[in-house]
Amino acid sequence: MPRHHFERHFIHRAGWLRAAVLGANDGIVSVGSLLVGVAATRLTRAQILVVGVAGVVAGAMSMAAGEYVSVSSQADSERSDLAREQRELASDVAHERAELAGIYVRRGLTPALAKQVAVQLMAHDALGAHARDELGLTPALKPRPVQAALASAASFTTGAVLSLLLLGVAPAGQLIPVTAAGSLLLLALLGAVAARAGGAPILAAVVRVTLWGAVAMALTAAAGSAFSSLG
Repeated sequence: MPRHHFERHFIHRAGWLRAAVLGANDGIVSVGSLLVGVAATRLTRAQILVVGVAGVVAGAMSMAAGEYVSVSSQADSERSDLAREQRELASDVAHERAELAGIYVRRGLTPALAKQVAVQLMAHDALGAHARDELGLTPALKPRPVQAALASAASFTTGAVLSLLLLGVAPAGQLIPVTAAGSLLLLALLGAVAARAGGAPILAAVVRVTLWGAVAMALTAAAGSAFSSLG
């Protein structure tokens, strides 16, 4: 009995993975940097935590709103393209069939076979064939604004709360090094998990997120220290 071979692909995870990773990364970097910067001032631990909680709420709402607007704009553009394609199919189906056949020729099919494929695919689902092969739209990459917004807000909050917990358990006098080092470790773990889930190189992802996180925290700490000295 023949064995079936199923290939493992990661592209279907692109939408939610992007939103989740971006949210968690931003939560750790934004709130972790905020805590490190404020800790460089004369504020108490309790006051720093209040600032951090405010940063979590504001950041989560900002991420959700930004992701929703961005993905909604993408969805609007795709709907507009599909509507235009539908009108073109209704007005000149022969031209659209030739256009689709031309795409297959450029991909390596002979003109005769390309025409046959175009005819059969359009007989089955004309709009679907043009959406996929002409516009590059697939169900796996379909924009979902609400899902993206919720994923971004939830993942941002998760990353940010982890940074808050680091501040809460850090010994007195060690708020900055513990929060900074712990946040960078969290970023490294996030980069590794995201790379693993997306089938990407792990080391490159870890280096990328920790490097930018370290730069953000260093600059924020320097700013907090500078403004504290002015007071």
